[in-house]
Amino acid sequence: MPDTPHTVPPLPAQAPAPVVEEPRGCLFALSQPPLMIFLGVIGTLLLLAAVHDLFML
Repeated sequence: MPDTPHTVPPLPAQAPAPVVEEPRGCLFALSQPPLMIFLGVIGTLLLLAAVHDLFML
């Protein structure tokens, strides 16, 4: 046997793995600015109604 270093054959070219889209849940939805603005407006209206009922009537 000749004294040649062992070489590793190159790996065959592989296609990149497909990107798997993870399901998006409630926390993703709550991170959306339009939804948070909407919930903030609704919460403010509920708070104002509650303060009105408690202190003005």
